[in-house]
Amino acid sequence: MRALVSVSDKTGLVEFVQGLVDLGWEIIATGGTQKLLESKGVKTIGISEVTGFPEILDGRVKTLHPKVHGGILARRDVPAHMETLVENGIETIDLVCVNLYPFKQTIAKEGVTLEDAIENIDIGGPSMVRSAAKNWKDVTIVCNPADYDTVLAELRENGRTSAETRLKLSAKAYTHTAEYDACIATYMRKQAGLNEKLFLEYDLKQGLRYGENPHQSANFYAALEPAPFSLAFATQIQGKELSYNNIQDANAALNVLRDFEEPFCVALKHMNPCGAAVGKTIEEAWQAAYEADKVSIYGGIVGVNRTLTAEVAAGMKPIFLEIVIAPDYTPEALEILSTKKNLRVMKVDMTRSDAVVPQYISVNGGLLAQQLDTQVEKVIPEMCVTRVKPTEAQLADANFGWKIVKHVKSNAIAVVRDNHTIGIGAGQTNRVGSAEIALNEAKNAGFTEGLVLASDGFLPFDDTVALAARYGVTTIVQPGGSIRDADAIAKADELGITMLFTGVRHFKH
Repeated sequence: MRALVSVSDKTGLVEFVQGLVDLGWEIIATGGTQKLLESKGVKTIGISEVTGFPEILDGRVKTLHPKVHGGILARRDVPAHMETLVENGIETIDLVCVNLYPFKQTIAKEGVTLEDAIENIDIGGPSMVRSAAKNWKDVTIVCNPADYDTVLAELRENGRTSAETRLKLSAKAYTHTAEYDACIATYMRKQAGLNEKLFLEYDLKQGLRYGENPHQSANFYAALEPAPFSLAFATQIQGKELSYNNIQDANAALNVLRDFEEPFCVALKHMNPCGAAVGKTIEEAWQAAYEADKVSIYGGIVGVNRTLTAEVAAGMKPIFLEIVIAPDYTPEALEILSTKKNLRVMKVDMTRSDAVVPQYISVNGGLLAQQLDTQVEKVIPEMCVTRVKPTEAQLADANFGWKIVKHVKSNAIAVVRDNHTIGIGAGQTNRVGSAEIALNEAKNAGFTEGLVLASDGFLPFDDTVALAARYGVTTIVQPGGSIRDADAIAKADELGITMLFTGVRHFKH
């Protein structure tokens, strides 16, 4: 029995190959793989001894030879194939252990050139992998060191691997080359300025009991590279397994947290903020966010952007919550939360980055791709379009409300005061309806003056302005851009309301 070994990832290689040798296998090896094995006392045959041809072109050509691929691809159950091998002096190769040049690692390096990347594109390796995977009925293909023990165990017990194992290894091998080719294609298309294809690669993180509803199946997949503000790379400290809806809601919470640098707390329900606040401390932010809507927070999610303390944990303890999210927890806080066994406690990396965050949304038969809306505009006095100018306190609330409203489903209205939400209107088919919901929430909470209203889209008529005035709104921040902006401005001037135009909308349909 003969094995061909040529690997970039040499984890566990020596032990694996020594195990083959102990079973009487003959080992063929290439380049650096052969050097490593020989240095460890493992006898090998160089690839040039097999092919009768030297490695050439700086190693670009070494295994692309009939004595390699003929030995791998020949069907043992076809007499003509075996006769051809004999006629051409070719011996069978029964196991191929190959993994590929580190292309992904190469292009991840800072300052990598196109030339560097090109030289790390493997040619012979994928060819051997594909040949062995194609002939899986006769040949064992091993690409992942994690499979070494399984292969050795079967060889020791049965003298060869089982058909079931070879089929699984073949599927893994095709996955290995597919991932590799997709990475290269993505990189080269970027260099060439092409976007006609989109390749996405995600690994299964966990199977879910069901999807949005019990009759829907679902899985949770994670990107290959860790990312901040990501539930896929969070640490679950305690609690029940996350559900599909938990993951959606938690992701929405993380997107809100991303926009705030000062101590901040947000409570969410059904992917909409129901209470949010900034404070001088995280304790102050939590208390204000909770006070903003004590009803809707029930069964919701709470996220903070500072280490969660015992004081905050104690405030959460009497409330039924699905998930708590924080960048870290004090030991005392974890001890308090541990009394709520089903509560999902998540630790999430909230490191800030200027990297562009992609967003993918599936539609029937297709996929929408865009950049995640991470833009945050600072509301400044120069944005004022009315006679009445904003005070510092109104500007502060306008900035807070503007950050919150972008995370509420359109048509979105957020009513705030003193850096916390007091009313939120989400997802209505018209903006007046959303405003009425938000303003009534504020009124019912006892807030009837000095309010700031934020709208994710422009106000197409002056009716929302008139409505806001009746509920005690003194400042409105909105994108502007309606053909009837003048009507809204005139109504604001008539009612003594300050209005600011950001010039940017944040629809979240």
